[in-house]
Amino acid sequence: RLAGRPRGWRGRARKGGVAFCGSGGVVSTDDMPISSHDVGRTYPTTDPYLVTAEKIRELATALGDNAPAYRGDDPIAPPTFAMVLASRAWEALFDDEQLGLRLEHMIHTDQSFHWIRPLHEGDEVTAALTITSVRTRGNTDIIGINVSLDHVDGEHLGNATSTLWHTRPEGNA
Repeated sequence: RLAGRPRGWRGRARKGGVAFCGSGGVVSTDDMPISSHDVGRTYPTTDPYLVTAEKIRELATALGDNAPAYRGDDPIAPPTFAMVLASRAWEALFDDEQLGLRLEHMIHTDQSFHWIRPLHEGDEVTAALTITSVRTRGNTDIIGINVSLDHVDGEHLGNATSTLWHTRPEGNA
């Protein structure tokens, strides 16, 4: 028997419905934690973020990077500027009560960025998060996410991908 599931439980069902267990009971699937059924779930795009020379310089300074490309009259953003944008999209993931994710139980284990072109002052960028994979091992959910970064005019600028590890209390494994 899976901990946290009714006796007689026979596998998983889609969220937002009901599942029948072997003992004849019915359980709502809204209370199920994140699962492979959530792969492909995409959240609405964020409001546009206006990239400014000041924000580019602030991040470069915080990184301790004095590269001239991040300063001057026409600076480009450091590649890690993607996290400024992606973190705004992550809010929807953590606010999704159906997934049962708790930020204080989350470890950000991996990330990568793929840029089509650098960000420049004046770019207005939106971010949309998609769950790309979910694996469960015991009480740990290993979640892959992709954040698509797009200019408001429709130009695809790049992607920020991450792997998150989320632990649940033992009784919810």
